[in-house]
Amino acid sequence: MMILIPTDEKDIDKRLDVFMAERGNITRSASQKLLKDGLVKVNGKVILKSYKTKINDVIEFEIPKAVESENIPQNIELDIVYEDKDLLVVNKPRGMVVHPAAGNPDNTLVNALLYHCGDSLSGINGVIRPGIVHRIDKDTSGLLVVAKNDKTHVSLAEQIKSHSFDRFYEAIICGRFKETKGTIDAPIGRHPKDRKKMAIVSDGRNAVTHYEVITEYDGFSHVRFKLETGRTHQIRVHASSKGHSLVGDRLYGARDKLGIEGQCLHAKTISFVHPVSNKLLSFDSELPDYFKDILSKLRIKDNEYS
Repeated sequence: MMILIPTDEKDIDKRLDVFMAERGNITRSASQKLLKDGLVKVNGKVILKSYKTKINDVIEFEIPKAVESENIPQNIELDIVYEDKDLLVVNKPRGMVVHPAAGNPDNTLVNALLYHCGDSLSGINGVIRPGIVHRIDKDTSGLLVVAKNDKTHVSLAEQIKSHSFDRFYEAIICGRFKETKGTIDAPIGRHPKDRKKMAIVSDGRNAVTHYEVITEYDGFSHVRFKLETGRTHQIRVHASSKGHSLVGDRLYGARDKLGIEGQCLHAKTISFVHPVSNKLLSFDSELPDYFKDILSKLRIKDNEYS
């Protein structure tokens, strides 16, 4: 599909990938890939990413026809909380990988979505695939929204970027925060020595996590986290940076005896504006059995907070 977009006064001096994402109904990553592949023209000439738009420019680019994904559809049961023609919300179980990768080539959420959605899939970046707008780790359970078309994918991604897409998680951490409410604002990037881990680094990407203690126990706390940004392992890194690794999260230092492998973290609530109906949608999921089983083992400390 060929797209032609003329600029006007409000578009002057914008980076080309930013302009394309704003006016072309595609993601920033998709616009950057088109620029990298030499598929973008300004006034009839192929242009570089560094170009800044001028008044009366005509930006021309073509969205490549989506090709079939190499991932295999698999008939895997999904806990679908909500679904319409544009998106669905799924409650991912603990232990399910979201995307196929080395070591996990199948039985993932993507394999299940390919089977469930059939031809109703996002084609962003030129590959037919379910529109995974945000991810959660293998051992994190809870709610994910999936876009069925590019317009929905772009809208949801922009809501996440502008912090209007609310995501609330609950976790059990080792120890107790000094304050029962607070914000952790520290940039996150790849760990300089261990490539499997993320870390707080000075040149990392901006990362902000808000937290509120629900209940304090003897040596542990049940905590609600709200993500303002969405970096890889964000809650796990921010909590461990304060000396309070998530129960079961041995990658970031938890040394507990509660008999759980993998972080005790659940994506409990999400809220966003539907890209087509413009209605505010909010979904809440019950704490899973593994989470409630751990809570049942803990001895309450001094306070319970609402």
